[in-house]
Amino acid sequence: MEKISKAPLLTRTLVILLFSMIMANIGGQMYGPLLPLYVQDLGANINQIGIFFTLSMIAPLLFQIMGGWISDAIGRVQAIAIGSLAGLAGYIVFTIAPSWWWLLLAVTGVSMASSFVGPSFNAFVAEESSEATRGKVFSIVQGTFMVVGVIGAPLGGFLADSFGFRLMFGVGAFLYGIATLIRILVARKAKRELTTQTSKPSFGHLKTTLLSIIGLLTAGGVVTWIFISDGVGDVTFNMVGQLFPLYLNNIIGISMTQLGTLGAIASIATMLFIYFGGILSDKFGERVGIVLGNIFIAAAIFIMLNVTTYVYFIAAWILLGIGQALSGPAYNSLISKAVPEKLRGTAFGFFSSSIGILSLPMPYIGTLLWQNFGPKMPFYVPLASMMLMLPVIWLKFRLPNTEKPSPPDGLATVEPATPNR
Repeated sequence: MEKISKAPLLTRTLVILLFSMIMANIGGQMYGPLLPLYVQDLGANINQIGIFFTLSMIAPLLFQIMGGWISDAIGRVQAIAIGSLAGLAGYIVFTIAPSWWWLLLAVTGVSMASSFVGPSFNAFVAEESSEATRGKVFSIVQGTFMVVGVIGAPLGGFLADSFGFRLMFGVGAFLYGIATLIRILVARKAKRELTTQTSKPSFGHLKTTLLSIIGLLTAGGVVTWIFISDGVGDVTFNMVGQLFPLYLNNIIGISMTQLGTLGAIASIATMLFIYFGGILSDKFGERVGIVLGNIFIAAAIFIMLNVTTYVYFIAAWILLGIGQALSGPAYNSLISKAVPEKLRGTAFGFFSSSIGILSLPMPYIGTLLWQNFGPKMPFYVPLASMMLMLPVIWLKFRLPNTEKPSPPDGLATVEPATPNR
């Protein structure tokens, strides 16, 4: 009897793009937890840090839908390549910025990259997997991707402590340059092999896409409740995103190297548990993983606010990593199933960084709460909102009952003509 070999869950193109994502995002993990400290190092006070992060949210607001729409229109890999060029420019500005105002230009470039690359890659992962195994595929991809936190966070803290911020950003720019080159080569190959015609970006196509997304958002189904939940999370967590490193460094006294180590610990915890998160999503439904993940994340924040010893912060970051492992694959799987394939790029752009008008003043409001009510006060706002949203997520994050196909032995080895963040 002829032996039939199983096809791998991850296709060749997906593996190559995942490698480029790791290279690019090691730099992001290097500076991400330290950016508020870099802004402070360039002369900004606590109020100016709030203003900086408020202004830095304008760029994602402008690009988030555009990036997903471009991905739906011209192809996933092509959108990834375009965004990468903007991201590389942003890293260069980070490296040479003479004052903290210049960092707004750098953040604009990186935001454009995230808006183009992130939704496109998530949509690409969805299109490279079957519905029955999508949670597992997302868990493998995201689990492998978490190596960026294991390497990037402690490396960034060490370089910043030992050699300064500029050298750290120089290393990040070099790694991002390698990723950009890989993505351009993959995009050129994908364009040569394209067998299905893609839509040309046009006002008419944008209008049709936006009307379709608005229809899903206002229909009262799963997508509507994802949007509401995501909006509550964006508004409250944007209040404290820039305050985490300031609280840990300025108030608790944790060094930048220790901050990076905490990031690595969270990433390792995510890697260890994320495949379980994917299985949980596929077997019991996405809402189970999302609710459990949010509970772990809330517990991590609560511990952080009530301890001062470093070992307890390690415990908190382990819980944070487990929470991300359980909720991440489930969340992406839910969006990919709730939204038609032709709208996935736009939808992932909308949800992965859906920073709305209401979120814009939140970083500044967070700094005002810090100054007037103490450093801990801003963090209790997202903590409370997470707990209040748990019943909503449990009751509303349900897909319509459909006949689920039995899991196949493996995915098709033939790669789709139009790839995708």
